[in-house]
Amino acid sequence: MKLTPGHLTLAQLADIAAGHTPLELHDWAPVDASAALVAAAAAGDAPVYGVNTGFGKLASTRIAKDQLAALQLNLIRSHAVGVGAPMSPPVVRLMLATKAGSLARGYSGVRRVVVQSLLDALNAGFVPYVPEKGSVGASGDLAPLAHLTLALMGEGEALVDGARVPAGAELARLGLAPLTLAAKEGLALINGTQASTALALHALLRFEHLFATALASGAMTLDAARGSDGPFDARIHAVRGQPGQIEVAAIYRALAEGSAIRASHREGDERVQDPYCLRCQPQVMGAALDQARHAAQVLLREANAVTDNPLVFEDVMKDASDGPPLAGGEPPRGAAPRGRGGLISGGNFHAEPVAFAADNLALAIAEVGAIAERRIAMLIDPGISRLPPFLTADAGLHSGFMIAHVTAAALASENKSLAHPASVDSLPTSANQEDHVSMATFAARRLHTMIDNTAHVVAIELLAAAQGIDFLRPLTSSEPVEALHARLREHCASMPADHYLAPDIERATALVQAGALQAPGAPRF
Repeated sequence: MKLTPGHLTLAQLADIAAGHTPLELHDWAPVDASAALVAAAAAGDAPVYGVNTGFGKLASTRIAKDQLAALQLNLIRSHAVGVGAPMSPPVVRLMLATKAGSLARGYSGVRRVVVQSLLDALNAGFVPYVPEKGSVGASGDLAPLAHLTLALMGEGEALVDGARVPAGAELARLGLAPLTLAAKEGLALINGTQASTALALHALLRFEHLFATALASGAMTLDAARGSDGPFDARIHAVRGQPGQIEVAAIYRALAEGSAIRASHREGDERVQDPYCLRCQPQVMGAALDQARHAAQVLLREANAVTDNPLVFEDVMKDASDGPPLAGGEPPRGAAPRGRGGLISGGNFHAEPVAFAADNLALAIAEVGAIAERRIAMLIDPGISRLPPFLTADAGLHSGFMIAHVTAAALASENKSLAHPASVDSLPTSANQEDHVSMATFAARRLHTMIDNTAHVVAIELLAAAQGIDFLRPLTSSEPVEALHARLREHCASMPADHYLAPDIERATALVQAGALQAPGAPRF
């Protein structure tokens, strides 16, 4: 696939995460132009942050010209201090691709070889070992990106089939040359939001499949509990006007169409209204859809953004009176603030947009699991569902889904704690030079635990709802719900009497995470 910097799409990012898309860059002119400006700054005598000075609180320390390469090497070695489990290969692939795309826009001052090394690593299947903890989401994702860069240099480690191996040996096995850094290049590689963004993007892609499956589980539960399809009437949702709600309600109507179970109780049902967990599904799931789509917009912008510091601008700024362009040094009165030699220091590395997007995604993920847990609780309660207690024919001798619901409740409760916003926290770093940070990396990282939890909850709901439908035989549900029921039963048998249920939950969860039980026509993010 041709890499057009600044124009990656979500579909392309999904392919990159899956390892299906080799990338090629054809327009090198912006890269070459910005690299030339950095080379000129490195050859000059003026202090330029990141080129011939120290970093962070040490920015006033000048570095001799013969030590500029060592400065970048030391930067990477000293900043590779992450801890914890490694980031997954899909996340690392997204890091490589988005970092290459960002540098290729030509505002970072790196040479071609740097961008090409990122692309070569991605295309060859090289996966740097990147510990998942150690970034506060400002000054860039320094530690994670330093580990990624160190591996490209042949000094760190790589992942091969889940095992840690020396990066140099793996580069050699794949026929890749270790990267050698020049002035500013180490800083450009580790300054940026690519770790936080990759974690959040991968969570978004995973949540899209989970959301579509939760629509299916909710529709199956609606029929198992013999709920009304009245609350899904298009007129109800049109007068509110929330787009996600309108779209989701249409999915539920399609899933319920033609159900013999629904037809059997259309007349004579004494219940006036269903519980909220059935009746308000479009409102809750629609709100989650709108949140996810907003997060997708933010994260896609960030995936295409230039987020390192300082930035290199070839077009020299003019003063307010449209006078001659500046060639360096201090700007004249009225000019926009700028650095020397076309390098301007800023703060695009601050990952607040990613942190907010991840926090909003956390709310949506938690609520999808929370309403699913409530539907499981409703199904096992005969006073509401009018099904056998705990979905077992001989309650007492058999416990049925009693404790499966407890597991779902535990997971839903854990998600509530994890949904606390990470972005409201900040701890100053770098001797108070970097005094406000986003915590975006944790905000994004915790989404994967929440998705795992919610996938288990939705899997338990599918098993419970399928059991409920089994009790209503010979009546059948709609064609799409029956197809989902049959697919689930291929892997998980009915439970007329107690049996070892944990393996069924594992198999159902695997189907959920693989996207094998999604609602037909489910909306995309």
